[in-house]
Amino acid sequence: MTTIRVPATSANLGPGFDSIGLALDLYLTVTIAEARSDWFIEHEMGAEVPSDKHNLIIKTALALIPDLEPHHLIMRSEIPLARGLGSSSSAIIAGIALADQLGDLDLTQYDMLQMAVKLEGHPDNVAPAIYGGFVTATYDDVEADAISAPFPAARALTFIPDTELLTSASRAVLPKQMPLRAAVATSSAANVLVAAVLRGDLELAGRMMERDQFHETYREKLVPHLEQIRDCARDHGACGTYLSGAGPTVISMVPTVEADEILEELEKLPLNGRWLNLAIAPAGLAIEK
Repeated sequence: MTTIRVPATSANLGPGFDSIGLALDLYLTVTIAEARSDWFIEHEMGAEVPSDKHNLIIKTALALIPDLEPHHLIMRSEIPLARGLGSSSSAIIAGIALADQLGDLDLTQYDMLQMAVKLEGHPDNVAPAIYGGFVTATYDDVEADAISAPFPAARALTFIPDTELLTSASRAVLPKQMPLRAAVATSSAANVLVAAVLRGDLELAGRMMERDQFHETYREKLVPHLEQIRDCARDHGACGTYLSGAGPTVISMVPTVEADEILEELEKLPLNGRWLNLAIAPAGLAIEK
């Protein structure tokens, strides 16, 4: 049997709105079992996730090859739904990989990126799931480009609230225009963030993560725990804290050797949810046969 493995993604990274993302070591796996007369995807995610051809993984595969032979699939996911950790992006990448494997498409990573961005719309969500590591990406409605690079040694202390925040609701609060001064300040911070990562300077990269005015400024009212976590994390040695994707998950990047101690302090905050101490996933989509 063939197994498709896709990491979770954390998009935006502060000022890197719709352009910078990370792959994290939470995974969606899809095992391709026997062929059958209709599609069936076996999972333990409840009734809200379809088990037939309406499942996003299968819908994606059929969007590429409408007459793809149905199979029994076995899905396991560590990625929570609607929490800003790329659950839909991982499903889309898994669907593209499913079509690639069953349809013998021989797709490259670049090919997959083009398909994924056309389906998902945001390159920073899908590119890390394909390439792994730290990814900068862009899309001009015609072509997507992405570059992956190693991230400095760090842990991602990740708070996942009990409540969902749909991307549509989170995007609805964003302005259609913003002052030029704020846009320049934020885009320049994103530039320095990328340069700091490439230089291996986690401290500088973390500071730049907290200089966003593109989206966090407007989403703070939807995620009041962002500032609570940021203040606590900063007080105890974190390098930077940001809203993951459209939220409500919040991530603090911390030095590896201090991760456990900082996490102990963050866990004292009166918040409803769970904390994870995650590594950056160095590789993206993987196929095991």
